[in-house]
Amino acid sequence: MVHAVYPGSFDPITNGHLDIIKRAVKMFSSLTVAILINPRKKPLFTANERLQMIQAAITHERLSVKIDMFEGLLVEYARQIRADVILRGLRAVSDFEFEFQLSLMNRRLEPSINTVYLMASADTTYLSSGLIKEIAALGGDVTSFVPIGVAERLLKKL
Repeated sequence: MVHAVYPGSFDPITNGHLDIIKRAVKMFSSLTVAILINPRKKPLFTANERLQMIQAAITHERLSVKIDMFEGLLVEYARQIRADVILRGLRAVSDFEFEFQLSLMNRRLEPSINTVYLMASADTTYLSSGLIKEIAALGGDVTSFVPIGVAERLLKKL
């Protein structure tokens, strides 16, 4: 039994995030998608709104995933939920340097928890929540980049 935690801000969830979740469900015994609540960041959506969007996406895809929220150190949260693995997605080489540094620090803080990376699929590698919010704010259609219902929520927020 290997329990993985997939942390992120998910502001909002994208098809790239959903692709990682779909693939991870097949790899791990259990998966927790953990929404980071970072008081230093100013997300567009509240934590509860992000949770609702993720819930709608995984329900639509019929995935068995736990969704949770956390504050503070990821390794502390991972210990708390007894996760064996921290799952991260990589889109490009530019992601790797930052993720590598985080992974080394997390391993130093909690050697028993490993980090596993999944490369983004070719058709989602260019997606980021920030870019999607910018396109939506400028009137662009983002429906093909986000799970069902997310584009409508973006339009209402913006």
